[in-house]
Amino acid sequence: MDIYKITAFSSKGELLLEDSFEAEDDKEAKTLGEKRLEEEGMLNNTHRVVSPRGKLVVFHT
Repeated sequence: MDIYKITAFSSKGELLLEDSFEAEDDKEAKTLGEKRLEEEGMLNNTHRVVSPRGKLVVFHT
């Protein structure tokens, strides 16, 4: 399992969410990350999920 980072920002650039979670691969990380963002009500905010290798798995502005 790899550790992925998830972050979300307000329109003013304020950090709203910063966390990490484990996933088997990028596909699972995308699903888990989007689910977490939805639960936190942050799908419409700028957000990203990044793999431990620095790959953007999810990115939204």
